[in-house]
Amino acid sequence: MVESLVIPEDTSFNEADRSAIYRAIALRRDVRRGFLDRPLPGELLKRLLAAAHNAPSVGLMQPSRFIVIRNLDTRRAVYNIFKDANADARELYEGEKKEKYDALKLEGILKAPQNICIVCDTQNQRGHGLGRQTMPETAAYSTVCAVQNLWLAARAEAVGVGWVSILDPVRLRGVLRIPDHILPVAYLCLGYVDKFATEPELERSGWEKRLPLETTVFYDFYDNETAS
Repeated sequence: MVESLVIPEDTSFNEADRSAIYRAIALRRDVRRGFLDRPLPGELLKRLLAAAHNAPSVGLMQPSRFIVIRNLDTRRAVYNIFKDANADARELYEGEKKEKYDALKLEGILKAPQNICIVCDTQNQRGHGLGRQTMPETAAYSTVCAVQNLWLAARAEAVGVGWVSILDPVRLRGVLRIPDHILPVAYLCLGYVDKFATEPELERSGWEKRLPLETTVFYDFYDNETAS
C-alpha cells in the first residue's frame, strides 16, 4: 500500500530547507546511463510515489495514475517500441547531427532496476471540472507536475530518473493495456546510479545549450523580437 506523505506541524522552512530544495532543482538530471544493479527498496518507491501523488492538480482532480512495471517481458516489449521509434527519429537528421544523435544514450529501459509509466485520467470528474472549462489541457499539466515531484524527490534520495519519450504511444497503450481515455504522459526509468553528471548530457555532448534566464523573461507582454 502506498502511503501519503506525512505533513509536519511546523510548516515553515529554515535556511537549510530552502537550500536543499534549490540544490535538488539545480542538480536534477535526466539519467540514461550508469544504472546500478541494485533494486530500489519498497519503502523508497512508496515515498517517491507519494511525492508524485502530492503534486498540485487543477481543481484537486488528482488525475495521475502510476503503472509500476515489474515484469521483464513487459519491459522488453517497451524497449522494442523504443528501438523502432528511435530508428525512425534518427532519419530526421543528417551529417554531423545524425552522428551526434547516434552517440546519445536515450533510454535505460532494461538497465534501470525500475520502470514506471505515469498516465493521466483526462476524464476524471474529481474536482467537478474546476479550472478545466477553458483549459482542459491542465489535466495533463497536473500530471507533469507529478512527474517533476517524483524527479526531485528521487534526486534527493540519490536515485536517477530518465524520461523516455521516444515511444509510439499507440503501441505503448497496447503493451500496458492503457484505455483510450487515459493519456500516457511519462515513461520513466529509475535506479541508483554510479554518479550524477554536473551538467545535462545534451549540453555536455554539444547537442544543445541552455538558454540564459534573461532571454526567457518578459514584462507585461510577450516580446517576440527578443524571444530566443
